[in-house]
Order: sequence, then structure tokens, then C-alpha cells
Amino acid sequence: MQYAALGLDVGRKRIGVAGCDRLGITVHGITTIIRKSWQDDMAELRSLILERNIDTLVIGLPYNMDGSLGYQAKQVQKFANGAAKHLGITVEFVDERLTSYEAEEMMRSQGISTRENKAMIDRKAAAIILQQWLAIKQQAIM
Repeated sequence: MQYAALGLDVGRKRIGVAGCDRLGITVHGITTIIRKSWQDDMAELRSLILERNIDTLVIGLPYNMDGSLGYQAKQVQKFANGAAKHLGITVEFVDERLTSYEAEEMMRSQGISTRENKAMIDRKAAAIILQQWLAIKQQAIM
């Protein structure tokens, strides 16, 4: 199975971006897009999609802890649906509850300050989102 996906952790200020190798074995943070405008966000994503020959965006959906969709989740859905249409790309969602917390814990365990490294947290959260999606895809094959 070949994978051509980017994982996205979409926030109001930043978008963490992660990628994987074509076999879906390794996942790594690529960049953090500092949000300026819709057009700028789409231009940066389009550039990454073309450069990496991507066919799917895997976007973390921030459910509330009770499993409901709150305001931020609805904003992410709106972004994702707009991006899918604007970029002509498939979008899939992954439950991203606690991914930023998990990313911060990983950084703390490595002795990396989370206070000055918000962009790194976003990239790591995007990597966790993409890893979760890959695990779901690989389980479906087995």
C-alpha cells in the first residue's frame, strides 16, 4: 500500500503539518504554517501537496471530551471542507483529542521547553494525527 498523505493539526493561529514515507512506516513533522489569510494558507498547502505529490489531507478533529463537536471542531470542519474544494483533494478526519497534550508530554520527556516551542507542538500533534490514521488504514488491511 502506498500512502501520499499530510497530517494537519489546524488551529486558529497555526497549522502543524506532518508527512510520512510512501510505505507509511515513518512519520515526521514537516513545518508549521503561521496563519495569515485563507489565500496564504491555501497557497502554502498547495505548495506542499505538489512538492510531495499528496492525495489526502488527514485533519485532526478536536472533539469535546464527551465525544460531541464543539465550536472549534466545527471551525476545523469548515476549514477542511473549504480546503478540499479549493485544493481538489480528499480530506479525512481523525479524532485528535489530547494529541497536543501528548506532543507536549513527549517534548517534556526529551527536555524540550513547551513554552517557546508552540510551532513544534503543532508539528508533533500533526504527526500523532497522521500516525493514528496510518494505524487505522493498516488495521483495515489486516
